[in-house]
Amino acid sequence: MSDPSLTHRMTAYMAWADDVMLRNAEQLSEDDLSTPRDSLFKSITGTFDHTLVVAEMFKAHLEGKTHPHQTRSRAELLPFSEVAKRLRLMNDYYVALARKWTDAELAEVITFDFVGGGEGQMSREDILLHLVNHATYHRGFVSTLLFPLKTKGGASDLTVFLRDVWPDIAANLKETTQ
Repeated sequence: MSDPSLTHRMTAYMAWADDVMLRNAEQLSEDDLSTPRDSLFKSITGTFDHTLVVAEMFKAHLEGKTHPHQTRSRAELLPFSEVAKRLRLMNDYYVALARKWTDAELAEVITFDFVGGGEGQMSREDILLHLVNHATYHRGFVSTLLFPLKTKGGASDLTVFLRDVWPDIAANLKETTQ
């Protein structure tokens, strides 16, 4: 049986950790953020945008809609401020879903087509946890790209979230359900 509190906790972690890294990146100029670098998605903005594109694809899958993406990255890079705004809104969307879905809804299997080809089938819970894991993986890339630019910022570790952030979220949840 799934644990909605775990799914909610992990999507809340994703939203918080992405926000920490976005705030770290927001210390830089648009040039620093979009400058091509020796990395998979070519820049800091490109790496965040890849995370957003994947989240947009899975949102469409969950809603039974089609998405406009043909690949896992956008053909034309959006400005960092737009990527940051959209990623924060997308994370809020996923946190709300994780909070409202029942065990049965989380267990529902969604069928979709991968952009690289082939059919996929994942439960809603697996999709949410994939997005959490995927974002964590790419925040690591961003952290590596930020390091030589000497930004000063917070850590986005799960342990920090569980110590400093989750207790307040959990307390607020208890207050709203009583």
